[in-house]
Amino acid sequence: MSLGVWEITIGVLALVLIFDFAMAYKQRNVETSLATAVSWTLFYIALAVGFGISLGQWADTQAQNEFFAGWLTEYSLSFDNLFVFVLILARLKVAKEKEQLVLLFGIAASLLMRGGFIAVGSVVVSRFAWIFFFFGAFLIYTAFKLIKESEEEEWEEGRFITYLRNKGASTFALALVAIAMTDVLFAFDSIPAIFGLTKDPYIIVTANIFALMGLRQLYFLIGGLMAKLVYLTEGLSAILGFIGIKLIIEALHNQHWDHIGDFSIPHISLQVSLGFIIITLISTSILSLLKTRKG
Repeated sequence: MSLGVWEITIGVLALVLIFDFAMAYKQRNVETSLATAVSWTLFYIALAVGFGISLGQWADTQAQNEFFAGWLTEYSLSFDNLFVFVLILARLKVAKEKEQLVLLFGIAASLLMRGGFIAVGSVVVSRFAWIFFFFGAFLIYTAFKLIKESEEEEWEEGRFITYLRNKGASTFALALVAIAMTDVLFAFDSIPAIFGLTKDPYIIVTANIFALMGLRQLYFLIGGLMAKLVYLTEGLSAILGFIGIKLIIEALHNQHWDHIGDFSIPHISLQVSLGFIIITLISTSILSLLKTRKG
């Protein structure tokens, strides 16, 4: 993308984020209503979909497909991240009127950390093609770890949080530290995942920013969704595992290892990746709703 496109995109997205953060700060002592949360969540989703559709007009179909694959994956990860936020704030008993401010800092920290990881990841990827073996293995490991931990419904504070508590840290400070630590862990998952779908820095950055938009409002809807989307973690695990395998296959091709004996290593196209992500998310949602409906 040209410098002008970068400047316009970052400028517009920055204004939207600044507006959202300003609203959060202004309403930091006000509990968000369900109607407000729904309307703003739908607005940000529509914004992302509209941007993705427009890419096909002024960029190309490849960029459009890469954006939707990246945004859906990053949004799913951000959604899962919010589940942990809910558990942290509930476990620490953060006052309802303080949740806005905690989420504001948490999402801002997530944005900064992902931005830093994207910058470092781009440099590493451009210099060391073999890093995709590591990225792929890490995502497959994360997928297995998610399956193993899928039945856990409690967040347990770590030793550092306990240490701060014993030193007299306020609940607000404990929540900020816990969420910042969670942001680091999710950034480690998110960056290999997006690099497994696109190498275009413009798509990587915009997909991540759109995935973080509206999460503050989505938080206030997620309590009910947690009880309904019971298979979300399994779906996310399948997506990360799939991208991990795709990364390893790409790494093999980059090393010109196109065959293993008589077996020809296949190429996984972006269309296949996007289709798998969409089908997995739809299937996960349908199966979850059927499960909770029967229950």
